[in-house]
Amino acid sequence: MDSNRLSFRIQAEPPARLDKAISRDAPEEASLSRTRLARLIDAGEVWLNGSPITSPKGKVAEGDLIEVTIPEAEVSDLTPEDIPLTVVYEDDHLIVIDKPAGMVVHPAPGSPTGTLVNALMYHCVDTLSGVGGEKRPGIVHRIDKDTSGLLVVAKSDKAHHGLADQFRAHSAERYYNAVCYGVPDANDPRLRGVRGVSFEAGNIMKITTHLARHKTDRQRQAVYFENGRHAVTRVRIVEPFGSPSVAALVECWLETGRTHQIRVHMAHAGHGLVGDATYGGRRKLPLKSLSQAGLDAAKTFPRQALHAAVLGFVHPVSGEQMRFESPLPQDMLDLIAALRGPAG
Repeated sequence: MDSNRLSFRIQAEPPARLDKAISRDAPEEASLSRTRLARLIDAGEVWLNGSPITSPKGKVAEGDLIEVTIPEAEVSDLTPEDIPLTVVYEDDHLIVIDKPAGMVVHPAPGSPTGTLVNALMYHCVDTLSGVGGEKRPGIVHRIDKDTSGLLVVAKSDKAHHGLADQFRAHSAERYYNAVCYGVPDANDPRLRGVRGVSFEAGNIMKITTHLARHKTDRQRQAVYFENGRHAVTRVRIVEPFGSPSVAALVECWLETGRTHQIRVHMAHAGHGLVGDATYGGRRKLPLKSLSQAGLDAAKTFPRQALHAAVLGFVHPVSGEQMRFESPLPQDMLDLIAALRGPAG
């Protein structure tokens, strides 16, 4: 296979749809997803037995000759920006970044510049082999603007497909640290009455609901039980704060990965995150439960206290099991130190 022309034959028992058969039987190094194939078919770049293919839904038979012209990856119109990045790991196929709070992952109407993607376009300019036909980073998962921590980004089509499959199958490992109001303990009788909340061995809180856009505020997600997408979050207490305890450092891990999942689920359970104004994380704490420094720190913390601390996945090219950890950022360390102080 040269860089632009691909030829191969359909193997035995092909799938009913032509695009599925081509995706299955194309050489692995071509990394042809069905989405990419659809674009190539629309562009007239795919032939079946010498004739151009006009529909991805056609049929093929064993032994049919497929020819595909794969254009060189086009230069993306995304703007490279020289923004400092904390690179945890990088190779020819992917890069793992420890994102600071305040940075948007992908350009959008409200944030056209200054994003992680803009920074990656500058950092990876000579090493992007092409994702979906463009020289751009492949975003397979995101963390919110005001959440800090780890995420992995693809630099090649093959890595993009392999990582996307893992996140789609929920096999990637993702642990978060958060500071929440209250203590999500199985001994709290209130939690027994919250729909979707249960407890597993080891005092692990499990939250199982559906999530979808809020009916009136399109910037927010909301809990549902009939509609939306299935979502499961587990939560473990790491350290309670206060006397009596009125806040806690917790560890959360995702069985699914939905937009704002931890923030929405914790708020649903009555344990919204400190600093999370969107989901009600601004509460008045009892004056005698914490030191004045702790009360002030919780009241003024400027973002949701959430950090993507652990990221694990199988390398989509080498097959190596990879796992990365990120320490808590200084702002959360300062918050925790203030909450630990003796009550006045």
